[in-house]
Amino acid sequence: MVRSVRQLLAPLYLFLCLLLGGSAQGIWANMVLQLLGLIIIVWAALVADKEPLVTPARQLLIIAILAILVVALQLLPLPASVWPRLGGREAIAADYRLLGLAVPSLPLSLTPYKSLNSLFGLIPPLAIFCAIVRLKAYRGSFMAAALLAGVIAGVMLGALQVASADPDSSPWYLFEEVNVGVAVGFFANANHMATLLVISLPFLAALVAAARGNAQRYSAFVALAAGAGLVVVVGLALNGSLAGYGLALPVLAASALIVIPARSQLRRWLFILATVLLVAAVAGLASTSVGSRKFDAQAATSVQSRQDILATTFTAIKNHFPWGSGLGSFRDVYAGYEDPRQVTTTFVIHAHDDYAELILETGLAGLVVLVLFLIWWGAAVRRVWQTAEFGPFARAASIASAAMLVHSIVDFPLRTAAISACFGMCLAFLADRRAPQARDASDLRPTRHVTLR
Repeated sequence: MVRSVRQLLAPLYLFLCLLLGGSAQGIWANMVLQLLGLIIIVWAALVADKEPLVTPARQLLIIAILAILVVALQLLPLPASVWPRLGGREAIAADYRLLGLAVPSLPLSLTPYKSLNSLFGLIPPLAIFCAIVRLKAYRGSFMAAALLAGVIAGVMLGALQVASADPDSSPWYLFEEVNVGVAVGFFANANHMATLLVISLPFLAALVAAARGNAQRYSAFVALAAGAGLVVVVGLALNGSLAGYGLALPVLAASALIVIPARSQLRRWLFILATVLLVAAVAGLASTSVGSRKFDAQAATSVQSRQDILATTFTAIKNHFPWGSGLGSFRDVYAGYEDPRQVTTTFVIHAHDDYAELILETGLAGLVVLVLFLIWWGAAVRRVWQTAEFGPFARAASIASAAMLVHSIVDFPLRTAAISACFGMCLAFLADRRAPQARDASDLRPTRHVTLR
């Protein structure tokens, strides 16, 4: 009984993240998630180490510690004779002198308080990871059910949002700054709701694959998956995000690999189809303007054109590399590099390319950590698909995490607690203790034999 209740910890926390973590505008909601996440992390750190972490989990935790260390170093104060000489800081030092003030001792980060606040954003995904890998407080089917419950609740709320007579004054939108007129559910950004809808598809396939072996149960799960899949399709239609449309097709093709038998010749063609559709989706999304509803949409201002935003971001990267401007500093730094002739009353808050934004903010150290993580992720995904013992939920996690990483090329979905928690779940499945190399006699149930005498 206690074990069954304990297995609800990670699913319930994930579901709570999906309901409360849809936007940084939800200050109090995010605070609740972070406090609960800290409790889970502390519990995981203090619990007796009955079973050591497997190598992939240890490696990922080391990478996470390195990432936290990079931000911590950005907060250390530097002498007044040092920091003005670092890239992108000469103008700030000149402003102090212009005001007749002595140049103070300042940290590497240009926005230290925002850097600390951004660091708190790592708590939900780290808490999910610890609950799964360290506390084993989950079941794969429970996690998938929690994800789908959040999706269905979001689509239901999105339907109310779209049905509102006056979207601008609708009480069903939860945030002040929000994409009105479309179904965003518990999010503020329609693209982030689309991400949640898309990543639910491989877990639907995983639930079906996990039900094999029992004909009655399998039929029931196929029917449930079909119904949930219809809800996802309706959600994508109400959401209207190009990212959702573009990513749904390759993710759907890849998800079919979870269900199709390993010896089927169709698997190779599905992999090729998923790859082609993915490349086409990224190319198409990159050609659109920010917030557009159709491909090849033209943008006239610096806050609409992805190309202009990215070009301006790269200029800022050159001036601040290799030290970086500080985690969370993008909005403040970017404003100093915009073309005044194209500036409007709308301002850019993110680069719409999370990799470029991360390099701007964390510099060479952040780039190294990012490369280490991508190498780890690639090895984990390869291990999941090349080893027969890995279950369908691990393979679903590889597809879902790939979708989130690809979407981050043209957006910033992982900067919400909801999507980052889903990402933490996926990484935990890729580094779960149930990986083949972690299995020994203590992991397996004793085999019962009939002995004839």
